[in-house]
Amino acid sequence: MLTEHIKALFSKYKEQGLNHRYITNKHIEPLLKNMANKLQVETIGASVLNQHIYGVKIGHGDKRILMWSQMHGNESTTTKALFDLLNTLLSDDLSVKNILNSCTLYIIPILSPDGAQAYTRINANQIDLNRDAQDLTQPESKVLRSAFEAFKPHYCYNLHGQRTIFSAGKTNNPATVSFLAPAQDKACTITPNRKIAMEIIAVMDKALQELIPHQVGVYDDAFNINCVGDTFQSENVPTILFEAGHYPNDYAREETRSFIYIAYIASLDYISKNEVTGVHYDSYLKIPENEKLFLDIIIKNAKIGEAITDIGILYQEKLIDNKIHFIPKVEKIENLEAYFAHKTIQANNLEVFNSEGELLNQDYENVFVIMNNEKISLLPK
Repeated sequence: MLTEHIKALFSKYKEQGLNHRYITNKHIEPLLKNMANKLQVETIGASVLNQHIYGVKIGHGDKRILMWSQMHGNESTTTKALFDLLNTLLSDDLSVKNILNSCTLYIIPILSPDGAQAYTRINANQIDLNRDAQDLTQPESKVLRSAFEAFKPHYCYNLHGQRTIFSAGKTNNPATVSFLAPAQDKACTITPNRKIAMEIIAVMDKALQELIPHQVGVYDDAFNINCVGDTFQSENVPTILFEAGHYPNDYAREETRSFIYIAYIASLDYISKNEVTGVHYDSYLKIPENEKLFLDIIIKNAKIGEAITDIGILYQEKLIDNKIHFIPKVEKIENLEAYFAHKTIQANNLEVFNSEGELLNQDYENVFVIMNNEKISLLPK
């Protein structure tokens, strides 16, 4: 399917009821209720705080794909794109009927509803569910494991979001979307199973390169059997990690949402039309590995005491009154020539003060700084 056509589908079927970064059960439950007469929606378990965990089944084909999102509650972009995908598949558009005819999708939109409500990476027991794949100490981990065993997927999509710090390789290009075909042994062997995942990632990368050239990365594939992706891969189910990252000036992750959607459709269309063997995996190996080379803001050539140096700022995401706010925090005060910035402010050797009129120091949090008696906003546009 042509990428331009997938873009048009996104514009037509984007779910208008979901936006920005704070997505919880409260937001998705009305949507699931409206869809209940068109597809299978079921409660498959409960979280630590007894919130429902939902499963959605759509399609009637032989190729089974298991997709789960918000295993980390503060990573919601892939969830928004899942509902865009569901809207598309429930439409009368003939261009996606092959997906429904060839594939059956089982989707868990929010695996960690407590984490989503609190906007945290961890669940209500302070556990990272993506390190609980072996011990299965948490109810949410057991729900995913049960879904995996019952559905018996041929492919798994492990859907996440990543911070603004990542670059696609050692470049001044943000890793707007990243992927990984997780390792399935300590040697990180490129097994036949991994090759299948790599081939599908290569298809998604090709589509995305048309829209965000040089802004796709892959993660380091160091093996950790406690991670869900590594566990499922080790059980010979091709598993793909998706990471929704930063696009310029897109802190709400609405542009990135569209790229994740394009990756969904491109990959599902490919799976539906092909017997994926892994023979075309080579292009995956050319995707640059993510590096941690970005700061949200760099104030260049600032005078701090007697020194001329740089100031690096990262946003802290905080849930305030059911909305995510981006609070600037001074992360580094040093020469930052090795780093890139999503926004650069030139201090031109001027002193940079905080809101109290004091010289800036590390860990300072505020929405502005003062230079030359002028307030300079640090907030994203």
